[in-house]
Order: sequence, then C-alpha cells, then structure tokens
Amino acid sequence: MDACNVHFDITTNYDLTKGYLDLIISYVSLMLLLARIDDRKAVLGLYNYAHDLTHGKVDQNFARLGQMILDYEQPLKKLQEEFTPHSKLVACALLSLHQVYPRRNLPAEQWRQAQMLSLVSAPGQMLNPAQSETMPCEYLSVETMEKWIIFGFLLCHGQLTQSDSAVQLWRLALSGNYVITLFRDEVLYIHKTVEGVFEGIKGYSKRVTETKECANYAVVNAGPFHRERRAFLRTALKELVMILADQPGLLGPKALFVFMGLSFARDEVLWLLRHSENPAPKLNKRPNPVDYEDRQLPELLYYMEELRGLLRKYNQVMQRYYVQYLNGFDSIVLNNLVQNLSVCPEDESIIMSSFVNTMNGLSVKQVEEGEIFDFRGMRLDWFRLQAYTSVSRAQLVLRENPDLARLMNTITFHTYMVDSLDEMAKETSDLSNFCFYGRLFEQYFQWCLETPSQMRYSISFPLICSHFMNCTHEICPEERHHIGDRSLSQANFFLDEMAKEAKNIITSICDEQCKLGDQLLPKNAAKTISIAIERKRNQNKAKKLPQEPDKPGRESMRRSRTDVTSMDKLYLMLTELCSAINYTPSIQVWEHTFAPREYLTQHLESRFTKALVGMVMYNPDSGEIAKPSELLNSVEAYMGVLQTIENYVHLDITRVFNNVLLQQTQPQDSHGDKTITALYTNWYLEVLLRRVSTGQIMFSPNRHAFVNVGVDPNQVAVNAEEFSDISELRSLAELLGPYGMKFLNESLMWHISSQVAELKKLVTQNKDVLTTLRTHFDKPALMAEHFNRLRDVDNVLKRVTIVGVILSFKTLAQEALNDVLKKRIPFLMSSIIDFQKHFPETPENNMVRVEIVNEMASAAGLPCDVDPALCAALRVQKSENPDDDYKIACLLMVFIAVSLPMLSLDSQSSFRADLEGHTNNIHCLAKAVNSIAAAMFTIYGKGRVTIEERLKEFLALASSSLLKLGQETDKLALRSRESVYLLLDQIVRESPFLTMDLLESCFPYALLRNSYHAVLRQDNRM
Repeated sequence: MDACNVHFDITTNYDLTKGYLDLIISYVSLMLLLARIDDRKAVLGLYNYAHDLTHGKVDQNFARLGQMILDYEQPLKKLQEEFTPHSKLVACALLSLHQVYPRRNLPAEQWRQAQMLSLVSAPGQMLNPAQSETMPCEYLSVETMEKWIIFGFLLCHGQLTQSDSAVQLWRLALSGNYVITLFRDEVLYIHKTVEGVFEGIKGYSKRVTETKECANYAVVNAGPFHRERRAFLRTALKELVMILADQPGLLGPKALFVFMGLSFARDEVLWLLRHSENPAPKLNKRPNPVDYEDRQLPELLYYMEELRGLLRKYNQVMQRYYVQYLNGFDSIVLNNLVQNLSVCPEDESIIMSSFVNTMNGLSVKQVEEGEIFDFRGMRLDWFRLQAYTSVSRAQLVLRENPDLARLMNTITFHTYMVDSLDEMAKETSDLSNFCFYGRLFEQYFQWCLETPSQMRYSISFPLICSHFMNCTHEICPEERHHIGDRSLSQANFFLDEMAKEAKNIITSICDEQCKLGDQLLPKNAAKTISIAIERKRNQNKAKKLPQEPDKPGRESMRRSRTDVTSMDKLYLMLTELCSAINYTPSIQVWEHTFAPREYLTQHLESRFTKALVGMVMYNPDSGEIAKPSELLNSVEAYMGVLQTIENYVHLDITRVFNNVLLQQTQPQDSHGDKTITALYTNWYLEVLLRRVSTGQIMFSPNRHAFVNVGVDPNQVAVNAEEFSDISELRSLAELLGPYGMKFLNESLMWHISSQVAELKKLVTQNKDVLTTLRTHFDKPALMAEHFNRLRDVDNVLKRVTIVGVILSFKTLAQEALNDVLKKRIPFLMSSIIDFQKHFPETPENNMVRVEIVNEMASAAGLPCDVDPALCAALRVQKSENPDDDYKIACLLMVFIAVSLPMLSLDSQSSFRADLEGHTNNIHCLAKAVNSIAAAMFTIYGKGRVTIEERLKEFLALASSSLLKLGQETDKLALRSRESVYLLLDQIVRESPFLTMDLLESCFPYALLRNSYHAVLRQDNRM
C-alpha cells in the first residue's frame, strides 16, 4: 500500500479505509493482549514440547514465534518501530476522520438544538428519504473511531507535531474516555498508557502534560457528558418507536435515522459498561459515582429492542421501498454519472456497467414472491473499484470524483436494506458485550425491578441474551457452547425473576383482597349488630356510646385523586411488569425458545397451590383448621384477582385454575405435597369424628349436623356444628369437587372396613354362641343363658356406633355434594338421576352392572340402596371361602341384634327430641346396620333377596331381644328402655329393604308410640 501510495479517505473510499484501520487496531489489540499473558513463554514451550512428542519433531515456526514474543516484551515500543514506515499512510486515513468524528461527538444540548433523529422537526419533508454525503459514516461506531485515533496516533505520534487537525482529534478522543476496549471485557487505561509511552520520548513533556489534562477532564466531565446523551437518546428513540410503529411505511425513507439512533445508543451503553466496571484512575479530581449508575438504562435498551423488532417485522416493507429506489432512481443516476465521466478505463467501466445492470434487473415482484436477494458480489466489486481508483497511478481517481464515491456509498447502504438488514442491525446495535459484564447486567436488571417506572422495560434483558451468540466466531468453535449456555442461563434467570416479582405483587394484592373479603363474612356483622343494640339501649343515657367500626367498602372512598393507596401502587407495578411479560410471546436464544408467559403461569400455579394449602391454616397439634365457608370465600377472592390478570397479560387463567384445583382434589399434588383434600379429610376423620366418641358431640338428624352437647360451645376447641352443617359441607364440596369428595368417602370407608374387620374377629371368637342364639331366638330361657356367655358385647356396640357415625357424616357430605352439583351441572345431574332411577335390576343386569350405576350415582352425591364405596372397601376382606364369609356376616347381624338391649343400661342412651337423636349416638346404629348388611350380603350373597331375608332375620332377633326389656325389674336397665325401643323404628325407616308392616308383625306399634311419648315427656322435663 505504501508502494502504491494509496489514498485513504473515510468519506470516499469508506470500505477500503475502514478495513485498513480495523486491521491495524486488531493487530495492535492482539499484541497488547499477548503481552498481558504472564506465562506466554511457558505456554509456547509446552506447546513445542507436545508437538515434538506427537510428531517426533519441533514445530518449524517455533523459532519465529518465540522471537516474536521476545520482540514484543514491550509491545507499544515495538509497534511504533514497525509502523514508522507506514506513518504517512496511517495519518492520511486518520486525518480523514476530521470531517466525521467531531460532529459525531457533539454534546446532547447541540443534538437537541439540531433536533437530531426527529422525524417531525420538518413535517413537510417527512416522506423525503434521509440523505447524507457520508452515508456509512453516519452510523459508524464512535468507539471504533476513538480506537482508530488513539492507537493510530500512539503508533505514529510524529503526526501530532505536524498537523493541528491531528491534535484536535487526539485531544477530543482522550477527553471522552479513560478506558477503551481491547477485546470484550479487556480494557486499556489509555492516559496511563500514553503517558508511559511519551515519557520515554525526548521532547514530549508537553504531550505528557496535555495527556494528564485530558485525563482529569475525562474523569470529571465525561460522565455527565454521556449521561446527558443517554437522556436525550431515551426521548429521541421513544419518539422514533412511536411514530414508526404507527406508520411503518416511514421505515423506508427514514431507515438511516433508525440505524443512526441504534448506533448512538449502542455507543452510549458500551461506554457506560466499560466505565462502570473499571474504576477511574486516582487523579487530582474524583468522578461523581452517580454519573456511572444509570437506573434508566433499561428504558434505552428497551427502545433499541423495539427498533430492532420493527426492522424484523417490516422487513418486506423496506425491501419493497429500496428495490424500487435502486431500480427507479439509483440506477438512472449512476448510469448518467458514468456516461459523464471524463476518464473511464475499460475495467472500471465494466464494473460500473454491471452495477447499473444489476439494479435495472430488480422489481417489486421479486419481493412479493419471496425471492432471496444477494448483493454481496456487487458490494465486493465496489470494494475492488475503491482499491483500483485510490492508487497514485490510477486513470480514474476516486478523490477527484467525489460524486461517484458518495453515490456508490449510498447505493451500498440501499443494498444492505434489501439483503442484509439483520447484519446492519447487528453492526449498529449488537450488545453481546453484556455477556462479559454479568455482574453489571444483573445489577441493572435488579434496579429495573426495584423501580416501578422501569419495570415495563425489564423484558429487554432476556431479549439482549439473544445477542450473546453474535460474539462467537467460526474460528473459535470451542467457546460457542460455553457462551450459548451462559445466554440460556441468563435468559432463564431474568424471565424467572420477572415472573417471581409479578407473582409477589399478585400475592400481595390477593392477600389484601382476601382481607377485604373476610370483612364481608357474616360473623363480622355480629359486632356491628351488638353496637347498634347497645346504642339503642343507651340512647337516652349520658353513658359514652361505643364507636361504630368502619364498614366494608370504606377503603374505596377517596377525598382526592392525588391520594395513592398501597393497592394503587401494587396495581401500577403489576401493570408495568405484565406489560413486559406480554411484550413478546417467545424469545429465541441459541436455538432455544423461551415463553415469558409460561414462566408467569408456572409461578402462579405454584403460588396458588401454596396459598390454597396455607389458607386452610391446619395446625396438627391443636387440631385447628379454617372453616370451609371461610376458605371458600378466600379462594374466590384469590381467584377474582387472578382472573383480572387476563386484563394485563394474555394468560389462560382458566388453565391455571384447572391445573391447581384439580390437583387439590387429589390427596397429593404433582410435587407430592398434601392438598386441601388430604388436610380436610384427615381433620374430619382424626379430629371431628374421633371427638364424637368422647360423648361431647352427637349427630342431630333434624339439624343435619353434628352438635356439641353437655358443654359450652365457647369452651370447646372445635364447635362441631360450625364444621358440619349443610352450608359448611356445601362449601367443602365446592372446594374438593367430586374427586375430592370421593377420596373423602373412600377414606371414611377405609375406617369402616377396619372396624368391620375387628367386628368379624369378635364374631369369630363368639361363633358357637352366636350360632346357638341364631337358631333358638324363640326360646327365651336358652337365649338368656347363651347371651351371658357372649364376650365383648360393649365393644361390638361401640364399633357399630362408630360405623354409624361415620356413615351419617358420609350422608351429610353426599347430600352437600348433590346440592352443589345440581346447581353447577343441572342438566348432567338430571340425566344421572334418570339413569339411576330407570336402570332395571333384572337377571340380565347382574350385580356388577348395578354396582357400576351405583358408583356413578354415588360420585354425583345421590343415595344408593347399596353403598358402592362400602362394597369396594369390604370386598378387600373377602376370603377364599365365600361360605365362611357369608356365615360370619349373618352371625355379625345376630350379634348386633341380641346386643341391643345392653344399650338401655347406659344413661347416655336417652333420646333427645330437640335433636332427634340419642346422646351417645346410638341412633346411628340404624344407618350402620342397614349399610353393613346391604354391602356384606351384596358381596357374599345373591343380591337384594339375600339382603331382605337377612334383615328380616335381624329384625326378628332384635325385636325379640328388646321385648325382653319389658320383663326387667332392674331400674338401671329400664332408665333408657323407651329410647332404645326407638332404634327399631329408626332401623326400618332408614332401610330400603324393610317395611313398617314387617316391623309391626314383630314389635307392637303401640309400644313404639308410647315410647315416643315417654321420651318426649322426659325431654320436656329436662
């Protein structure tokens, strides 16, 4: 190049000059980085030794490489010597920057005055294409130019004494930075380096002083200078985004503004990165730390990503515009210009004719058909033409034909708009350097989430992760995987944190709404009613009246619009963050696709699950748990808030509800944790029903609930009626759904099956006696003798009572489920009821088919003559000998029947008319007898006929045993006799297999009527 005396000028032969200067910078940076490796000699020696072991000889270039390392112990000194012959050529290229760099390095105030990047500053010219005489220089990176100037004049420092333009460029570059990038996050403290070089040169004391002045200026003023430029670019890019998003057709004529804005913003972001990470040198003056902490940087990054997104989205719009531009204007102007050249050699003429022909062959139809354009050959020819016309002996001298240079540089830009839009976006807005500034990257992200006004811009961080792969190179494939993994982990981290923050905000809103919902619970009205009564009672007295509490809804009354509540702030933050999450449905990072909304969905599902379980407030130690109605109220408030999220972000909240609530109907969720179904099932079985056996809780058929008896409700840990009345169980059915209620029933049946198993053991122990009692029930004396030989009679009655209590609770739960389903799915319920009612029990429809129908009906909460869940639980106990099982079942009914008179000995067997039940819950025996008989004889017998026969036998034995009580003279045996008589009536009323006529044939109805009168008189006396 020196021999050919090439003329470099960035404004004319742009590609040639840029390539030359980039080559110099790359070489200098490489030598400086090599000098930083402390063990470079040892590494080279190991490499040579390994080569010798592998190939049996040393590397032939080892000596040259070793010499180079020795020569470059002081890299800058050696480089200065090397570039001495090239100083004139380098200076020529650098001095051409004088026309570009100073106007690209203006302060923000001058940008505002010039209305830089504004599309509306001249409305009449809005549709005119943006033009410049130095088109490629308008979006050339300022950082790149500063590296050219600093390294170029550092190597050819003699030019600083020969040209004022060189000094001006030099001082301007030194005043804007105190560090400059060598490679990625490797930087060079330029003033310290320059001082070290110049101090060793005689007569350069003035340059050293000048460098120190520039260092002090850069440390103090560069921060505010760039802070103001970032502030300007935020508003300028925002205006660009809003106008171009509304009128994408302007992307064609104003594409230059887009790439200028991206380039300016990228320079400012990278400047902030390297200066924030690397502290300023310790000089006389200290920088202001605030200038290097920009909490509004995410906004600038966001608008950069917005512009990149518009370029991708409206790629075809720009192609159509510039294809027409190249074909209808550029080709004509170039053709005229070529024809008017005074000198045009044949080779150059052929190249330029090919340019014209290429542009003439373009049409909009190619764009519409999706044809792929490729102008790389044309741009390479232009590069070749620059080389031909920039040497000293060229016939066509490019610098003497500036119009040709300007036009070809403009045409080159237009071709980029057609076939290399992505590459242009990468060149002007690539932020892959964030990959190597991980700490800062995450810090800015955290600041973004902490600032409500910046939350909507947080999506720019995962979007920038897609840039990381741009810093990889095919020459070094080893790092591709490492950088790719880093980009994936960073994108995943950012999206996860955004979703977590949104989840936390939503949780806070839900908690507040749950508190407001709790204020509307009926129990909270009691205080207001009591105060109202107190006021009415004491209105004429001088006594100070209690203050009425605030009513629900008062928090919504505002005196001024300026009053901002905590809920307002939460909703503002939610709106901003959801705007970020909803910005794009997917983000592509290293051939992976991230869906931001899915992150939020997963976090909402997880949080909703934990919230549901948490709101149960189950305490295993104290046995406390939330009332189902209160939990349902809180869940509805929570779901109401979650439904409003659809107003902010495109989420399928119904899917969240289905996933979470369906899992809550199972005993364990997908993570193996307990659900509300498991907690409530455990509580009702282990707390409520277990306390029934203590005698403090009884089942009241007329109240359809379990109630506390004999104790003050305020003194007990659990008020049974608050958890078992119809409204609470309906709420429980709403929460658990049919699946959860089925699990509750199965758990109840498991407990019943365990009781039945114990009863079978007791029957087996008394098998002989029971067999005798079964066959001699018409012989009172023999019956009395053998009855006294029975063991564990009280145990049998107690266990059967427990079974009855459990079945009574099951009936309440089934009725509640039926009520809920009739409200929720009335048409489906009517079909199920109709199917159950009209399904014929014929020999063709065997018991298996009938049981399937019963299972369907039971799952819908409908009553069945034979409980399918109980059948399934007892079928597990079926032995290999069905005859033995059948006999044990028959003897169990006998055992229960002959044991009934023993209940009259218990003072707690008295019947309470107000509750329609016995204090010790023996009225539940009726349900236990009918259900156990129906289930056992369905399994072991031959269906309905067998059940009816065995229940008739049971009724005969029971009535015979109870009638003997009339002959008793012991007052202890008589104190609850009438109450026990009523059991027979209750058994028949509960049974679908027995009739009142059958009862009257066994037991006088007059005796039952008198028993009812007796217990009613006794209850009134109490």
